[in-house]
Amino acid sequence: MSSDDTPSDPDPAPDSQDSPVVGQAESGQKILQFLQRRLNLPPTLLHRWIRTGQVRLNGGRCKPFARVQTGDVVRLPPFALKMAAQSGAVPARTTDAVPEPPARPPALGASAPLPPVVGAEGPVWALFKPAGLPTHPGTGHSDSLATRLAGHYPQAAFKPTPAHRLDKDTSGILLVAATFAALRELQEAIRQRTLVKEYVVWVRGRWPWPEARLLRHQVRKGLERGFEKMRAVLSPAGGERAREALCLARPLRVREHESLLLIRLFTGRTHQIRVQLASLGHPVLGDVKYGPPGQRVGAGPMYLHALRVILPGGRVFACLPDWGGEHAVDVLPEVMPATAEHCPELLDDKAFPLAMNEDNYNLLH
Repeated sequence: MSSDDTPSDPDPAPDSQDSPVVGQAESGQKILQFLQRRLNLPPTLLHRWIRTGQVRLNGGRCKPFARVQTGDVVRLPPFALKMAAQSGAVPARTTDAVPEPPARPPALGASAPLPPVVGAEGPVWALFKPAGLPTHPGTGHSDSLATRLAGHYPQAAFKPTPAHRLDKDTSGILLVAATFAALRELQEAIRQRTLVKEYVVWVRGRWPWPEARLLRHQVRKGLERGFEKMRAVLSPAGGERAREALCLARPLRVREHESLLLIRLFTGRTHQIRVQLASLGHPVLGDVKYGPPGQRVGAGPMYLHALRVILPGGRVFACLPDWGGEHAVDVLPEVMPATAEHCPELLDDKAFPLAMNEDNYNLLH
């Protein structure tokens, strides 16, 4: 008898330590994702366990990309929990309940508090991420919103997870999913552009266009002094992979040497707003990476703030930035419509070009 014809094992006792039951918050994941989140072990190892039948779904063999549903029983190898404990995953007991957003403001003096909750729509939470806090851990830093969420909900079978990201020095609305189904729905809405994201940003220079303008660029990743940096290109060279970046920009205040803009994103490229504005000669105030040479790290905040998110169903989450002095924003601007009436460029393909000429393009690069 081949391994694929191995008869199913009897169903294990429900919710035993080595046979966890899939909770509501975890439903919809591929079993490989389920195991990664539960056990925090290498995907190659988990894949081998599934392929060799050491992991069973409802008593039977399964494929690594089979999706688990609420109430499914996943049998683990007898040594899996010990290996998971050594990796720092899975507390002795977990709860299948869908996590609730924190009801109180973060405690003063807390070493790793969660950001304030702006609002919630079922398992979708909107948090006010402060500038300086990364969305995810990375090289050189372990503290992040994702790790704080995991630490705040250690008993949750599915840890509340950021549904998108904001740059470390960008403040504002960041959506968190408390269930896997909510995470998939949010990410699909972002892909389909049915989720609206608006930002406010102070830029250098006098913004010359009084009306809303659609900005269209081609952007690609490159290296500068050994560090990754996004670049806008006039046209991709033969082997370069560039992706289109689109956003709508409308001025809110215009001064001689700086301007406040409202930005509506249509694509979500890395550092998109910062790269597009810098390429037009109007870098974000306080942007050390894409601003003019000579800016000192830590000299001041980066004036880019995720102002508002509108879910596909119409629920709005918004929060003003905590900027002070002459850069304070005290009134929530109206939502910027993206219709043919307000933005004909969206339909007639006459978006503002990357740069007026090569000199303008090379100004900050």
